[in-house]
Amino acid sequence: MLNNKLIVILGPTASGKSNLAIKLAKEFRGQIVSADSRQIYKEMDIGTAKVTKKEMQGIPHYLIDIVKPNQDFSLAQFKKKAIAQIKKIQKEDKLPFLVGGTGLYIQSIVDNLQMPEGKPNKKLRKELENKTNQELYNQLKELDPQAIKIIDRNNQRRMVRALEVCLTTGQPFSQQKHKGQPLFDILQIGLNPGKEILDKRINQRADKMIKAGLLQEVKGLIKKYGTKPYSMSGIGYQEIIPYLRKEISLDEAKELIKIHTRQYSRRQMSWFRRDKRIKWIKTYPEARKLIKEFL
Repeated sequence: MLNNKLIVILGPTASGKSNLAIKLAKEFRGQIVSADSRQIYKEMDIGTAKVTKKEMQGIPHYLIDIVKPNQDFSLAQFKKKAIAQIKKIQKEDKLPFLVGGTGLYIQSIVDNLQMPEGKPNKKLRKELENKTNQELYNQLKELDPQAIKIIDRNNQRRMVRALEVCLTTGQPFSQQKHKGQPLFDILQIGLNPGKEILDKRINQRADKMIKAGLLQEVKGLIKKYGTKPYSMSGIGYQEIIPYLRKEISLDEAKELIKIHTRQYSRRQMSWFRRDKRIKWIKTYPEARKLIKEFL
C-alpha cells in the first residue's frame, strides 16, 4: 500500500514538469493531478501549453479541461477537487503526482490551507472589478498591508477577492488564510533547469504556439466568450488581443508573450524559494532517487 503518499512536481513554466512527471508516473504506477490555474479551462489548449493526449502516454491526468473559459473557479474549489482525486488515486493503490506551477494551488494542498470564510458578494465584486489594478492595490495596501506581500499586483482577480473578504468580514484577508493539519505524506520535487535554458525554452515555446494556431484559438474564444472573462487575461491571450485589434504587430505580440512569460517564471521561482521543504533537481535520475528513498 502506498498509504498516504503524494509526490509534488513543481517548477517555473517551461521547465519540463509535465514530461518529467509522465516519465516518473510510468515508472512508479502513478497518476497525475494538474495544479495549473490555466489548464483548468476547456478550449484553451495552445496558449496554456496543455499536455496533449499523445504526450500523456496513457497516464491518467485530472483537473485539466474542467471549466468553461467564462466560468469562475476558486482556490477553494480547486482544493476540494484535488483532495478528492488524490484520495481516489491512493485508494486504487496508485501513486498520485500533483504537478504544476501555480504556487497557491500547490500550497493549498501541501499546507492544507484553510480558506477565508467571506461569502462572494456579487454587487461589491462588480464595483471592485471596475477599478484599475493600481486603485485595487492602493485600497488593499490600506486595508491589509500584509496581503500585498503575497498577492501579485497584476493579478486583478486575487486583489478583488482579497478586498471582498476584507470588506465583507471586517478582518484582514491575510490573517484568514492559515495552515491546517497535513493531509498527506508529501515529497516536493522542484525542477529548475536554470535561467538560460528556461529563457531559451520560453522563447521557443512562444514561436511554437504561434505556428500551432494560437491566433485561431484566440479568435474562436473571443467570438464565443468575448475578451472580458478572467481566463482571457492569461499570458498568450492578453498579448494576441491587441494584435487582433491592430494595435500592435504580430512580432510585437510574440515578443510580449516571451517577456511576460519570462517575468512570470521569475515570480514563480520567488514564490517556490520560500518553501525550504522543496528538493530542487535538474535531471530525471535525481528525481527517481528521491522518490525511491521516499517510498
